[in-house]
Amino acid sequence: MPGIQPPLLTCEAVITEACFLSRRHVGGANAIINMVHNGFMTVSFQLNKEIDLIKNLMAKYANIPMSFADACLVRISEQHPHSAILTLDSDFRVVLQW
Repeated sequence: MPGIQPPLLTCEAVITEACFLSRRHVGGANAIINMVHNGFMTVSFQLNKEIDLIKNLMAKYANIPMSFADACLVRISEQHPHSAILTLDSDFRVVLQW
């Protein structure tokens, strides 16, 4: 992917969702797992330390609604101030205007 510098930071929830969404494509889930295995993506999130903030984000954006995976991505972006969220989810247009 041009212009994107690995590793991309993510969490297990996002990997799970990506594998599920890619299930109709032969090798889709395997490609997602390989991105982690090859170091293109890295799991940098510890839910046990962030659960209260995740719950708060999901409550704050319940009208969108914000999924668990979405909340984890927003929290990761808060932990890394000059980061960007790479997503195909149109709901982020609303969330990222906070």
